[in-house]
Formats: sequence, C-alpha cells, structure tokens
Amino acid sequence: MMEVLQPGQLLCWLGALTVAWLTARAFYRLLSGLRVWIVGNGSLISASRLGTWAVVTGATDGIGKAYAEELARRGFSIVLISRTQEKLDEVAKAIESKYNVKSKTISADFGSVDIYSKIESGLAGLEIGVLVNNVGVSYSYPEFFLNIPDLDDLITKMININITSVCQMTRLVLPRMVERSKGVILNIASASGMYPVPLLTLYSSSKAFVDFFSRGLDAEYKSKGVIIQSVLPFYVTTKLSKIKRASLDIPTPERYVAAQLNTVGLQSQTNGYLPHAIMGWATSALLPARLLTKVLMNMGLSHRARFLKKQKQG
Repeated sequence: MMEVLQPGQLLCWLGALTVAWLTARAFYRLLSGLRVWIVGNGSLISASRLGTWAVVTGATDGIGKAYAEELARRGFSIVLISRTQEKLDEVAKAIESKYNVKSKTISADFGSVDIYSKIESGLAGLEIGVLVNNVGVSYSYPEFFLNIPDLDDLITKMININITSVCQMTRLVLPRMVERSKGVILNIASASGMYPVPLLTLYSSSKAFVDFFSRGLDAEYKSKGVIIQSVLPFYVTTKLSKIKRASLDIPTPERYVAAQLNTVGLQSQTNGYLPHAIMGWATSALLPARLLTKVLMNMGLSHRARFLKKQKQG
C-alpha cells in the first residue's frame, strides 16, 4: 500500500520544494546579472553587424549627444536630428573630425507633428542599423497637475515630443529593418515610467507609454531580427535633470551610454547601468506600491517648495 504523508511531512516537503525553487531562481538571477553587467553584449552594436547609419533624436545635448558620439566611435555614420541647426552643425563637425565617419543633420522641432515628411526624405536611401529615440521634455519643476503653467500647451508638447516622436520615428525606420532582418531601436524612457510619480504625473505617464510600447513591439518583431529595447535611466548629469555633478549613482551621459549599450540583446527592458538596476529593483520589488507613492510625493513636494522659494527670492 502507498504510504500516506502526514500533515507534518507534507509541510516539510512543501518547505523543501519552496527553498529549492527560491534557490534556483536566485541562482538564475545571479547568472543573468553576471551575463548582463559583467560580460555584456557590447560587440552587437557595430556598423558591420547592423548597418551603416545610426539615427539619434535629441542629439545635441546630454544622453542623445553621448549616444551619437559612442555610436560614431563604434563605426556608425550618424544622422543627428534636433531643433537647432547651429548646434547640429557643431556636433556633426566634431563627430566627423574625431571619429572619421560621415554625418547628416536634420533640423526638426518634435513639438510639432508636421515634421515627419521632412525627416522621411532626409532618411531616404540610408541603411539604418540603429535608431535612438531620445528626444524628450519634462516639467520645469514638480507641480500639481492643475497648477502647471500653460498646462494646455505642455500637454500637447509632451505628447508630441515624448510619445508621438517615438511612434513616428519607429514607423519611418522599422520597415527597412524588418526587410533586412536586423536592426536595433533604443527608446529612451525613464525610471519615472516604472511607477506613478506624483507632481511629475504627465511626464511619468508619457514615459510609461514608451516602456509599454517598446516591450510590446519587441515581442512583435524580435522573431524578425529586430531588437527594440526600453531604456529606463534614473538620474544622469544632463540639462533635463538639472544635475551637474556626477557620482556612482548619477553617471555622466557618456558613462551611462557605454554601460547601456552592453545590455542590448540581453534585456528588453533595462535601467542601463548597474547602480540604476539596483535602484530599480529596490524601488519596484522591495517597497510596497503605496509606500513608494507616498515617498515620491514627499520628495516632489520638497523639490517643489525649494524651487518656488528660490523663484520668489529671484
């Protein structure tokens, strides 16, 4: 006869299986972490493997400029797309001189929606291996939704720049990547898109869209040879963040981009930089959602108060 397990024995077996499962899961995550953050996949991003040209939006400052320079260093010719032609010419000249690659500039204000035929014409005939959808806009300071200055204009501007640009640029570039069965699209979202951020609600929501859009498209097109990655950085020393001094957890754009490119092909959603990945895990996995929202609200109120006090003092 088959021996019937007693309640105590059953609990022991369940406990042992749970421990074994948790151990295996932790070991798998450790190996995955070593693969991403120690070994990396930096050799994937090269012109010889993906295509001659890389396209970067918001390419004259901060993270966008760092992507343009790093991709040029890896042998890509660069299409720079941004609003100010003078800045575009300056960055293009520097890249051509330093990295001995070709460059092309397209002046476009992503706050408008009538720019994409011009961009399409500018990209015609180019073998594009990488698209970096980087252009973005945020608040001037944390604020309650109804108190945002020129709210109607900001809603339109943020949707056009943070959301529409990603969709439209992807529409222009993805078809040829699918035809060639290779290509990489990097959509620069934000850690603010990982969870609601009060007093930056519109910005946070727009970046959540970029994250979901990217991961959905990656599932649709990875079997066709195209990688689409959602990139969610925490603070980086840029004009957008208003932070000037770099530290371990707040890297320079150059340091961030060099680390992030090593994750392409290994993660469909990435914080891009090991300290940021640790911060992302801690905030999303360890803190209860209600507590996290409360902490972020208090941080936003503190930043808002400092800004308004400074503004009042002139």
